Amino acid sequence: MQLIFEKSRAGRRAINFDALDVPEAKLAPELCRANAAALPEVGELDVVRHFTHLSQRNVGIDDTFYPLGSCTMKYNPKIAEVVAAMPGMAKLHPHQSSSAAYAGTVQGAYALIHELEAMLAEIAGMKAASIQPIAGAHGELTGALLMAAYHRDKGNTHKDTVIVPDSAHGTNPASAVMAGFKVVEVPSDSDGTLHVDKFQAVMNDRVAGVMLTCPNTHGLFESNVARIAELAHEVDALLYYDGANLNAIVGQCRPGDLGFDVMHYNLHKTFATPHGMGGPGCGPVGVGERLLPYLPGPRVVHHDGIYSLETPEKSIGRIAAFFGNFLIAVRAYAYMRFYGDEGLRDVSRVAVLNANYIHARLKHAFKPAFGKPFMHECVFTAQPQAEKGVRAMDFAKALLDRGYHAPTVYFPLTVKECLMIEPTETESKETLDAFCDTMLELARLAEECPEILQQAPITTPVGRLDEVKAAKDLNCACL
Repeated sequence: MQLIFEKSRAGRRAINFDALDVPEAKLAPELCRANAAALPEVGELDVVRHFTHLSQRNVGIDDTFYPLGSCTMKYNPKIAEVVAAMPGMAKLHPHQSSSAAYAGTVQGAYALIHELEAMLAEIAGMKAASIQPIAGAHGELTGALLMAAYHRDKGNTHKDTVIVPDSAHGTNPASAVMAGFKVVEVPSDSDGTLHVDKFQAVMNDRVAGVMLTCPNTHGLFESNVARIAELAHEVDALLYYDGANLNAIVGQCRPGDLGFDVMHYNLHKTFATPHGMGGPGCGPVGVGERLLPYLPGPRVVHHDGIYSLETPEKSIGRIAAFFGNFLIAVRAYAYMRFYGDEGLRDVSRVAVLNANYIHARLKHAFKPAFGKPFMHECVFTAQPQAEKGVRAMDFAKALLDRGYHAPTVYFPLTVKECLMIEPTETESKETLDAFCDTMLELARLAEECPEILQQAPITTPVGRLDEVKAAKDLNCACL
């Protein structure tokens, strides 16, 4: 690595300073360095080429197929970027609405928030939504806090437990614990959906809520969701919808109609806002009738043609400053208005079609984790290949040598040697075919020349790492 990045040569400069035209200031000796700073000495062209080459090593959805499952990287339409950059949106000051003199300048932004929250609620079959949460996991925490507020208000002080499936995203139990609940895990059935009998066995009057992803992280629709909702509501438990996979069913069915009481939306996945690198994000929360009084405040309301702010009587209060990451919400609004009702239905249809196309092409080379039709993502197990010495990680590394980002590996933990692939609706058949051809080539090499996969990657700036040492010592080369 030092040979790649060591560009410094003594005496080289990228800039020449003019002679001083003011008296030179003398620093106190105690403020001076004992030795000169060991700064790089490089020419301007070397600097430009260095950072340009670094930028070209980035991998993103704009330059390559990004088949991550669950943590989906979805193409962001440029029209949404244009809308979010409009001065009337991008240059608003968050305190602008606090003064009567400026109240009129935020009516458009308030209108957008009001309309967006109404559209999100309608799409999900909820009564209302709030765009305050600043990420999907933050939306989960907000939902858990809403469940806690509901039970506290009803005097259900004995309700201290939240149930999650073993296939849940790790944020589900984390959000429940942060909201003050204990967590009980329920295993999946052999078909990849929640084991209803074992779920029923742990249901009791102490259960405050159930957190469910539908379709789940196995890529499967929870066919017993109506029964799960019935069992939860029998003990006054609330059913929480993890909206990570809403993109698979948007326009086809609505979580509220399935019996869910509260949910979060992942705008990056369903409505194509930027994702990755830690943010910014936006994870709105939606609620049914019972949770309306507890929504975060303040909320935008509309009376007599004027938009203003009100806070619900029993609100859990602010969970983010102002309206969270407003410009991310603007991008989602632009996306939803661009596609419209029927267009959003097509989004989910094609997402499911693309995933099942990949499944159909690869199922004879890679073992499907389950026998049911998949939804938006297909899940394989590389266990047969692993038994011969080629792991899921080897396939992931080999894809890097062929110009692809790797799919998700080893998640969910319920699938050994998991390979989770999600193409989204934006990829063309040509792209999917090229990817599948590559995967089939790798499957053949795993049988005939496994050492090629075991040594990958060989074309990247850093080769195969010692995975354990790399995790423990972030400064080592670990080659």
